Amino acid sequence: MQDRPTYTELLDAVRHFLETDVVPRLEGPKKFHARVAANVLAIVERELKLEDTQLRAEYTRLAQLLDSSQPAPVEREALRTAITTATKDLCARIAAGQADEGTWRAAVLTHARETVREKLAVANPRLLEADDKLKSTSR
Repeated sequence: MQDRPTYTELLDAVRHFLETDVVPRLEGPKKFHARVAANVLAIVERELKLEDTQLRAEYTRLAQLLDSSQPAPVEREALRTAITTATKDLCARIAAGQADEGTWRAAVLTHARETVREKLAVANPRLLEADDKLKSTSR
């Protein structure tokens, strides 16, 4: 493990360089690709920052939905595998009509909504900001 610079500082420095020094000097497809590269770095930075918390939250929601008492795996890859397995189980139950009505349906919808919000927090947090702003003005 390194002390400084941290991976977030490194990613931020390269992204900042692309956005402020490279993109303004390019034209056409190269400018577009440099913007895409800067965006990719921002996504990676957010994923590294949020992944553990989001994986644990998703596992917890799935365990509650599926009445599982299995503790969350400690290792990240094992946790991802457990989430994939639980999601397949959830999908099978949905396909079998178990989420067509009732309180379990509401819980499934809440889980799906939260999972999508977590993914957007990594991929495009501006969409969440816009959605939150729209919700606050429509109240």
